Amino acid sequence: MNKHIVITGSTKGIGNGLARQFLKRECKVAINGRSAEKVEKVVNQLAQSYGESKVCGFACDITSPNNLQQLWDHATNNFGGVDVWINNAGVSIARKPLWQQDAVELAGLVNTNLTGSILGSKVAITNMLQQGHGQLWNTEGFGSDGATQPGMAAYGASKRAVRYLQKALLKDTADTPIQVCVVSPGIVVTDLLIGDYDLSSEEWEKSKKFFNILGDHVHTVTPWLADHILTTDKTGTRVAWLTRRKAAARFMTAGIKKRDLFSDFVF
Repeated sequence: MNKHIVITGSTKGIGNGLARQFLKRECKVAINGRSAEKVEKVVNQLAQSYGESKVCGFACDITSPNNLQQLWDHATNNFGGVDVWINNAGVSIARKPLWQQDAVELAGLVNTNLTGSILGSKVAITNMLQQGHGQLWNTEGFGSDGATQPGMAAYGASKRAVRYLQKALLKDTADTPIQVCVVSPGIVVTDLLIGDYDLSSEEWEKSKKFFNILGDHVHTVTPWLADHILTTDKTGTRVAWLTRRKAAARFMTAGIKKRDLFSDFVF
């Protein structure tokens, strides 16, 4: 495909998995994260496997429009343009009732999950309009479809807002050459999924059983997501791994197909 792709939050987790899959498919990828040291480390690792000309990296604060513009410029300077921009960066915090959660952590969650997506979309679309083409992807998560769980008020609200953002951007870009799409990875075993649990709690044991039915590893999900993202050529496309039909089939066969996604996960 040889597309030029920017992925925010791609030093680990789903973002990193997508980066590797795109590189395997002859794309060029700009890695992004908050830590310059971590970005450099990941870029060096990927460059050894896929070639120095295929990958670059830029560490920045995705809640800063100036930083996001610098990320775009860095990718453009290395690759000659950006075909695909994926707002993937996200954080979670401890699962507690809203009034028990730390105010600074709440603000950080909303700034990353929502403000980062809004500003990333603004920067990407602005530059894509100037170059005359481009595809923007926002990433859904728990709460995007309106589902609720105890302790997930802020995270779910931030992802529900991303669903609204997607619909609004479709209207804003209707008469432009820009495609606006959404990717829904489903339940993927990453630090983001596990990090907000008390792993010694009864709640975690219950959730783990649920995750073992519906969840998957990064290396299982990201090849499929990458293929579908690269073949998408229509604005408004939603690429979703865990569909209702797939979820229903998983529950129906749960008693037969026993899975343990956490046996080799480093907590």
